[in-house]
Amino acid sequence: MQNLESFYKYLEFERRNSPHTITAYKSDVQQFCEFLSGEGIELWEQVTSKIIRSWMVTMVNDGVTARSVTRKISTLKVLFRYLMQQKVVESNAAEQVITPKLPKRLPVFVKEQEMDLLLDEVPFGDDYAGVRDRLIIEMFYHTGMRLAELAGLTDEQIDLANGILKVRGKRNKERIIPVIKELKVSLVRYLNRRNSEFPERTNTYVFLTGKGLPVYHKLVYRVVNKYLGLVSTVTKKSPHVIRHSFATALLNRGAELNAIKELMGHANLAATEVYTHNTYAQLNSIYKQAHPRAEKMEDYL
Repeated sequence: MQNLESFYKYLEFERRNSPHTITAYKSDVQQFCEFLSGEGIELWEQVTSKIIRSWMVTMVNDGVTARSVTRKISTLKVLFRYLMQQKVVESNAAEQVITPKLPKRLPVFVKEQEMDLLLDEVPFGDDYAGVRDRLIIEMFYHTGMRLAELAGLTDEQIDLANGILKVRGKRNKERIIPVIKELKVSLVRYLNRRNSEFPERTNTYVFLTGKGLPVYHKLVYRVVNKYLGLVSTVTKKSPHVIRHSFATALLNRGAELNAIKELMGHANLAATEVYTHNTYAQLNSIYKQAHPRAEKMEDYL
């Protein structure tokens, strides 16, 4: 197949996809190219919707989840749109492929009481790592930012005088998040500690490792996993779970959906509306447990 470097540059510079997303695209395309090679196909013009469906069936038979299959087909749709722009193919063969129906997956979140317990009662320690780790948890819970956004946060994006953070999200889109008093106090404490710990640092990243280098994703993930494990029994303990907890807490306390969308950096309202299902499910559960006639009513349904 033709060299795909121009496609990957298109993803990076025109679509402004994150490095993580581009890596996933490369993996999907590489797997598809290996399948095509096995089928004796050497040119993109030879690829038909039937070939793509055959690849999809192969993946399903190999135990690939419906969600992963759908993502890989979406990758091909983007690739073939690009190939059409480049006049390599005349049509998008992937657009005609119907992907498996996905079950609705509700966001996992940590209860407000559990987050309060973590931030009010659990000791993080007074050394540099402890002060940093506490701020990591607070940043996720108070701002709802993504892991990549936190790891890439720089001093220039923090405006404590005006109480705001300028966060660069997906496709390098910037959004403004207010800094509440509790988070401001923690930020000032951490920044002072970091500056005294690494007075000669040459980077402007907010969060640093014990060696003064920018934090990496696995380190942040381990921090979140460790501390959520102390207060919650949720099976998945990741930065994204705290992001979900941020949105769910705001919604439960009456925040307007469009405001949450802007704070989360969602491209459309549909991505934010998924949190309403969690809220309604919680209300329904409380109702069934608390209403004296709820159980009786169930017998007639």
